[in-house]
Amino acid sequence: MTIQEQLEKLRATRDAQQKKLNEVAQKSMDESRSMDTGEKEEFDSIEDQIKSLDDDIDRLTRLLAVQAKSAVPAAQIVQENGSATDPKRAAGAASGKGPALIHSRRNEEQGIGFARFAMAMYAGKGDVSSAKAFADNTFRDDVRLNEIMKAAVAAGNTTDPSWAGNLVQYQNLSSEFVDFLRPRTIIGQLGQGNVPGLRRVPFNVRIPGKTAKGRAQWVGEGFRKPVTKSGYDATELKWAKIAGISVITEELARFSDPSIQILVRDDLSDAVIERMDEDFVDPAKAAATGAGLSPASITNGVTAIPSTGDVYADIQALWATADDTNLPVSSAVYITDSATARRLSGLRNPLMAREFPNVSMTGGDIDGVPLVVSNYVPSGMFILAFASEIYLADDGVVTIDVSREATIIMDDDANATPTIAQIQSMFQTNQLAIRAERFVNWKKRRPQAVSYLTGVEWGNPVDAGGGGG
Repeated sequence: MTIQEQLEKLRATRDAQQKKLNEVAQKSMDESRSMDTGEKEEFDSIEDQIKSLDDDIDRLTRLLAVQAKSAVPAAQIVQENGSATDPKRAAGAASGKGPALIHSRRNEEQGIGFARFAMAMYAGKGDVSSAKAFADNTFRDDVRLNEIMKAAVAAGNTTDPSWAGNLVQYQNLSSEFVDFLRPRTIIGQLGQGNVPGLRRVPFNVRIPGKTAKGRAQWVGEGFRKPVTKSGYDATELKWAKIAGISVITEELARFSDPSIQILVRDDLSDAVIERMDEDFVDPAKAAATGAGLSPASITNGVTAIPSTGDVYADIQALWATADDTNLPVSSAVYITDSATARRLSGLRNPLMAREFPNVSMTGGDIDGVPLVVSNYVPSGMFILAFASEIYLADDGVVTIDVSREATIIMDDDANATPTIAQIQSMFQTNQLAIRAERFVNWKKRRPQAVSYLTGVEWGNPVDAGGGGG
């Protein structure tokens, strides 16, 4: 953050505090009385904060003025494709004073910075110095990447402000990769915009819950009171992770260009996207323990409702359980595949007006209930879920590890018996193994949180029957 940006931030904060101060004073004046004890304390506290902000603003204003006096004007802006025969540039070189170089940073696709960091580590074969040299040579204009490589030292401590500052750069770059990943997943879309989000909880916690409610009765004078009981259980969300390994050749890593960086990034993220979305909604996905520790899908154990072909009758059937259970309708969300969403968007009533004008093949809403679309939802499946009734534990970070010495079983089935041909040495074949991991877990807060339709084929876009089959 620059001094000017910090000044603007401080001034905005001061304006907000001044507004609060005025409101505290105005309240007592409107009621024609003196301030009470609480109002006096609040007034004094805000006033102290304003004084402190004024002091900070004054210091930074003076510092900015000092820097402005000592600033040296740029002789020229030298672009990367500038001519070396430029007269002004030649004059600067002849005088021994080179022109001022002003570098602009291009707006890269999300995830490219993270992929470059990974590629540098691949090329360095785990050696930080080699990775830094590769980054300096190949990505010399990537300021953030080079700051990260400078911070990648063998040891350090969190009391060193310069080291901690560079760690922030690493977190920002990691988040850039997550930003590319999350909006493409069902879980990533939940909680974005007007779509309700899942109920966030930490990992490895025990959450008590009630399975049956106690009931009270009316009792006349002198009569025996009934005995009632409630049912309780507990839910646990343990550590669970999605992992994938990609293998590339050293030549691919060494002679990378933007297209190769995108390839590495997409390969790592697509595998996580596919597994998250498939297992989140696949009715056949049951909870697993041991080596394959993973959560059950939100539809697992739910009785499917066969579609009648009438969109309105089907939606009413979806809501039957929710209506009986008194679930919070404000957290309701529909989830389906893009083909079903496309058919919905094309349905017409007898007057040829769209039945669901807010629906498109990428989402929208049906009568105010958001619609989330994913290509990983099984064809013809339409889900009603109550987001606040589904727990989610997610650390939001994708961890990348690299090895060139490992021996890898080149098989996407971790439980299969490998053949000799599938076992490859990364060192012997000049390959690099890249592993991506993400910790995430979910569980329904109550069984009635999800209902779903199967066999959905709602009408023909040119039918005039109001969406019927």
